[in-house]
Amino acid sequence: MEECACLCGVGSSRGCRCPQKHQHPAEMAAADGKPAPAEKHVEEDAAAGCCAGSGGIASPMPPPPPQHCSLQDLPVEVLVEIFAWVPATDLPSLAEACTKFHHTLHIDSIWRRRCREEFGIRENLQNLEMIGMSYREVYAKLFPYRNILGLWQLDHSYRTLLNVVVDGLCITGWKYRPSFHTHVSGPIHFKPVFRIRLTERKSATVECMEGLHSRPHNRQVLIQKDRFTTHCNQTYHRKDLTASLRDEWVQVLMGEDRQRYDFLTYRRLYLPLSHPDDLIRPGLFQYYLDDFGLKIAMLSFHGKYAQVTDITGYSKMTLEIHLMRCIQLRDGEIFSNFNELSRVVQETDEQVIREQQQQQEDGTEESEGHGWQSPAQPSVGESGAAASEEQPVPFVLPVGVRSRVQNYPQTCRMCFYGVDTLAIIGSSYRKSFPGVFILFDENHFGFIWPKAKHFFLYSRVQNTFQNVEAPSPQAFLEMLKSIQSKNN
Repeated sequence: MEECACLCGVGSSRGCRCPQKHQHPAEMAAADGKPAPAEKHVEEDAAAGCCAGSGGIASPMPPPPPQHCSLQDLPVEVLVEIFAWVPATDLPSLAEACTKFHHTLHIDSIWRRRCREEFGIRENLQNLEMIGMSYREVYAKLFPYRNILGLWQLDHSYRTLLNVVVDGLCITGWKYRPSFHTHVSGPIHFKPVFRIRLTERKSATVECMEGLHSRPHNRQVLIQKDRFTTHCNQTYHRKDLTASLRDEWVQVLMGEDRQRYDFLTYRRLYLPLSHPDDLIRPGLFQYYLDDFGLKIAMLSFHGKYAQVTDITGYSKMTLEIHLMRCIQLRDGEIFSNFNELSRVVQETDEQVIREQQQQQEDGTEESEGHGWQSPAQPSVGESGAAASEEQPVPFVLPVGVRSRVQNYPQTCRMCFYGVDTLAIIGSSYRKSFPGVFILFDENHFGFIWPKAKHFFLYSRVQNTFQNVEAPSPQAFLEMLKSIQSKNN
């Protein structure tokens, strides 16, 4: 009786639900001469649990099993917040999961966030309601053209830039217009060449806006991976385009180019990736090349080398900067003595040629062009990437050196040996000029051709571009190599 009261917590054996006998299981096993099986201990623990709370030694009750919770049980307001963060490519699958999801995905606030975050559309919902549209409809019309947003280069003998952006409820392709009337430090000018209206009740249509006096007319767009092609069946705006370019001092659309004008292919351009050890932030810069007008080039860094690659115009200048060959400034005195500057450049150039020949003989020649190496940077002490720590020295254009731009910076930070290669696209002409790369500040650098006695000032393009990030360093290098091979 006392043992039962100890286990079950009651003062009498009456009403005891414990299946155990008054004798302890261990004692019973000892009496039989057999060890107590493990199941007996489990039953003992179960008995203690079933008798808990009756006044004896209390044992905790096992926790209730967790309740099954489904995403479908959530309120619609919560589902809207969740679905607004889901990638748009996964939303059709969600809509097919169940009726509740299907109806929830018709709520326009989900598509409003998608339009805002993916395409930058911030149109007022009230304005859309006035024209009888929803954000869901706008997104459906935007989605097929999402891959043409960004910066493009015309795959043509005359290269130009095309910036495709979302303008309100339109997608507009803005083409770069070279001009002699633009200052090298001013913003670059674009003009619209095609427009896709998203407010059409049916499928979005592409309008061609080429020509000075022609009316907008339909244009076809064929979108491929990293390329797209436009085709226009109207020809009467050619005269307007030719006159416009003649006024800009640019001779284009000659010979076969005139016949191919209505069928244009563009290839995607990525802006260079930035690294903390870069001399300055890479990107787009503009400069003058005499009769070829204002041009745009891309500055990128590749380990021990930097590269400036032309991306517009007929001619091509590819400047390779040897970051390991820094030229001593000596308080800027080297700029006042053109002969001394030429001598330093010539000696460095001869040394580089000897080293390259030795590498060829040893079979250790670096990859062609150097620009296709890994973007990993050398140490700050080796590359001279600590240019920000250098004290600026006075810069004076050497006597006898010509420059189209006279308003250049008066101080510079560092100088490096470099080689500029000039070529004409579609021609066998190709010539290299060793010279001096001059780093002025974050937004300006220059290059002096001692042999040609010419100075070029590069100024950072101030325009901002969207959808221009390279998906990986390798993708950017492949794009740059494609430009280089196309230009040769």
